[in-house]
Order: sequence, then structure tokens, then C-alpha cells
Amino acid sequence: MMLLVGGIIGSAIFLTSRDIAAELPTPLLFMGVWIVGGLVSLLACFAFAEMGAMYPQAGGQYVYLREAFGDFIAFLYGWMYFTVVGSGTLAALAVAAASYFGVIVPAISAQHIVVAAGSWQLTRAHIVALGVIALLTWINIIGVKKAAVLQNIAGWLKYAAMATFVVLGFAIGKGSLAHFHAASSTATAVPHASNWSLLSAFGVALIAVFWAYDGWVYVGQAAGEVKRPERDIPRALILGLLLVCAIYVSMNAAYLFALPLPQIAAGEETTARAAAAALFSPAMGKWIAALVAVSCFGALSSAILSEARVSYAMAEDGLFFRRMARVNPRWRTPVFSLRAQAVWGGMLALSGRYDQIFTYIMFVQVLSYGLAVAGLFVLRRKRPDLPRPYRCTGYPVLPALYVTIAGLWALNTLWQRPVESLAGIIIVALGLPGYFYWRRHGGDAHTSATAHPAASS
Repeated sequence: MMLLVGGIIGSAIFLTSRDIAAELPTPLLFMGVWIVGGLVSLLACFAFAEMGAMYPQAGGQYVYLREAFGDFIAFLYGWMYFTVVGSGTLAALAVAAASYFGVIVPAISAQHIVVAAGSWQLTRAHIVALGVIALLTWINIIGVKKAAVLQNIAGWLKYAAMATFVVLGFAIGKGSLAHFHAASSTATAVPHASNWSLLSAFGVALIAVFWAYDGWVYVGQAAGEVKRPERDIPRALILGLLLVCAIYVSMNAAYLFALPLPQIAAGEETTARAAAAALFSPAMGKWIAALVAVSCFGALSSAILSEARVSYAMAEDGLFFRRMARVNPRWRTPVFSLRAQAVWGGMLALSGRYDQIFTYIMFVQVLSYGLAVAGLFVLRRKRPDLPRPYRCTGYPVLPALYVTIAGLWALNTLWQRPVESLAGIIIVALGLPGYFYWRRHGGDAHTSATAHPAASS
């Protein structure tokens, strides 16, 4: 549960509220989109909980797609995850952590340029980001338990800080409840906006919300190292996501208490810092920067632990580099997979383009969730006798509802953001030559593994 909550809550809750406020005209919609995003994600978690208990293996969603639809679909998901989503998340979190650490310690900020070549720059913040990736990768290499301890410490620090921010904000902060009733300038600018326009804008706002909730798949990816996965994976998925939803709604309520919706929409990128300045004092800026840095640090630890298990599972199936499937006999961790992930994530961090690529792929990521949930129906038909310690709540209505919502959201995103959506499809398609190569030459890759990850967390 700590892995899931700590992995989901990174930088998004501090940064995305401005973009969401710019799309939605009323405080009710602004708050409602966070609840809807959480409930929609929960529908997927019900389905993933059943599949996670059925297949408690490293790889999570990759395994579910493989069992339901075969190697081809599973490979395209794994390719997307390694090349962009997983490594892009590492890059984004590492650079965000380094940037906010730089606010606290100016000597390591991005203002200090080490090397410049044309438009590309290497700053001290980049070096710190690489150091953070290397440190957390090393901790994950030498043992899952050590990584879990670090994850729990970082998690409780940020939870305590966020709870303090919310409680003190409403108790002694200089905010106003009137902000929850006042419409934004968008509402007055388009008084006759159609219901379809509002619904479409709501769907666009959900892009940022789904990104903020993304990360709940981490539990399934690390299932091979959970002692009682058939019991604990469903509990962690469902209870963890409900906790994240409560935290997100509370934080955004505090933002809205501090600032009217138009000010959130037109304000600085770090909404949390602007809200803290309004509630308490501008001097709170450094404390908020510390909170964001710790939050990103904890989320990065979760991401490194979980994401390497996807490429490990692909390699075991002979669909990726063979060395990815090797497990260190001493530490019982996929060392090469962790190192490769760190190297590629570091390169994306230095490129400066990881954030744009990650935006492109979010469209395909939600499609992959919808496809995996649809796979539950396939598995119910293909493997009816397989033990199911947890059976999906509300089956078949709730998983069908998620697949429908994900499909409609994808169509709206394709219409509203065609360039980004098509770019995501192209990135996935670039993996096709790799699939045919590994399919032909990597069939015996699973035999190269020296051991399986230990059930040690």
C-alpha cells in the first residue's frame, strides 16, 4: 500500500491544478474532476486486483496482457513502458526532485550551467538528478527490503507534511470559503457553452488527472516480491487508491480555499507554493519546495523498484535483451534491468525532452489500461478454473464501464489533442521491428535467468 501511494503521489498534485483550473469553469467541476478521476481509476483497480491475485508474478500488467491477448500485445506494452513511460517517469521525477532541492540549496540549482552546446545545457540540477537516480537504483539493487524501508520513510514524511498543510490551512490560513462558490472567468466568457463543450473540457482536464493518479500499477509489477500477493495485492490496490483520492481532494480543497479559481488558473506552475504563500506567508515557499522534493524522491524510489520488473518479465519470455532476466544470486534483484533502466532514464533526463514524450504516451497508457481490463473478460472465458482469491467487484458491469469510459476518453483526447495522441501511437509502433527480432532470436531467453526475485517485501 505504501508502494502504491508513495509511487502515485509525486510532483503532479503540486503542479497540475493550474492546468485543470484553466480547462474547467467552476469550483464544483474543478473539485469533481479529481473525484471522478479517482473513481474511474478505482474501476480499473477492481479488475487489476483480480488479475494480480491470479498472476502474482513480476511484470504486472505485462503479464495480464500476455495471458489474455498473447505475446504481441504484451510486448508493445512493455516496449512503450521501458522506452517512454517507465524511464520517462524516472527522468521527470529525478529532474523535479533536483529542481526543488535547488530552491532550498541554490548552489545546486538549474541556474548554474556546467556545459552548454547550442540550445542544450547541462546544469548542476541535471547532475543532482543523475546522482539521485544512481543512489536509488543502488539501494534497489542491494535489496528490496532496504528499498521498502527508504520508501516508507520518504512516504510518511510527505504524508505528514501534506496533512499539516491541509489542517493548518483550514484552521489558521488566510483563505475564504467563498472561493468554493465563485465561478471562474471562463464561465462568464462562455455563458452559453454547450453541455458537450463542458464534457469535452472535462475530458481534457482528465488527462492531467489521470497522469496524477498514474502509478497504481506498481503493486502488480512487484507482485513477485510480495509475500502474500493473493491477499495483499487486492487490498493494496483498492485501499491505496482510495487513500490517494482522499489526499488529492484534500489538497485541492486547500488550494481552492487559499486562491480563487481564476487565480489558480493564471498563477504560477507550483500551485502548492502559491497557496501556501496566500494561506500563511511567502516565506513558506522553501518549505513547499522541500515537500515537493521529498515527494518526488519517494515516488522515484517506488518507480525504480517496480518498473524494472516489466523489462525483467519481458526478457524471461524471450522478448527483450536476455541479460534483463538475470537475477543476482546474492541480492535476488534484477540488477541489469535496474541498471539499464537507470541509464536510459538518465539519458532522457539530460535530453530535456522526456516531459514532452511522456505527454504523448499518456494517451496510449490509458488505452493499455482499458485493454488490460478488457482482458479480464477474456481470462474469465479462457481460464475459468484458475484460482481467483479475489473476484472483481461489480463484474461484469464495473469493468465494462471502465472500458467504455477509457474508450470515450481516448476518442475525445484524439480529437482534442491529435498530434500528441498520434505521436504516442507512433512511439509504440517503433517497437515492431524489435518484436519480430526478439521473437525470432530470443525464444530461449528465460533460461538465462539465474534465479527468481525473492518474495522478500
